[in-house]
Amino acid sequence: MKKRIITIERQYGSGGSVIGKLVSEKLGIPCYNRQILEMTAEKCGLPTESLETAEENVPTSFLYSLLLASNTSKSYEESLPLSDKVFIMESDIIRNLAKQQENFVLVGRCGNYILEDEGCFSVFIYGNKEKRIKRAVEDYGVEPKKAETFLRKADKRRETFYNSNSGRVWQDKDQYELCLNSAELGDELCADIIVSTFRKLNGI
Repeated sequence: MKKRIITIERQYGSGGSVIGKLVSEKLGIPCYNRQILEMTAEKCGLPTESLETAEENVPTSFLYSLLLASNTSKSYEESLPLSDKVFIMESDIIRNLAKQQENFVLVGRCGNYILEDEGCFSVFIYGNKEKRIKRAVEDYGVEPKKAETFLRKADKRRETFYNSNSGRVWQDKDQYELCLNSAELGDELCADIIVSTFRKLNGI
């Protein structure tokens, strides 16, 4: 199967979003990141800001989900907390995009899990803590004294979100086809490697 969609999971401060954008520009294909959240907000008629914190919150446990489902006064989906609803809606949007578009880049949001059957090329971007903290301070405006704690919490949110929704381990590199250390390689070279590999896989 050709790898027609590129999915990127990334540690906080590794530059995964920047790399995803570079890849899309080099290949001339769309890149979806925050746009998925904006589409979800439009679909459910809520402000984007109200969904932003829910997006990577801890999803409901399976046991609690069964408990909610036993409440006959509400449908199962109505009973779910906002974080679960956001993931369900985002997954639907992502699958619809895969049906409508030949190629695109998707950053985060369990992309390699959601699109596993669609022929996706999965990438994981990581880097050492010191260089990721440096990026968080210089590029994202995080206070230096709070940067290490912020980075640890951000990674934990992403890990919990991914593991809970996919049943996999976020940082298990065996599930990705390409893992790149952006702290050592740099954003531009990471993007070039992804583009080159993607083209070879698809014979273009």
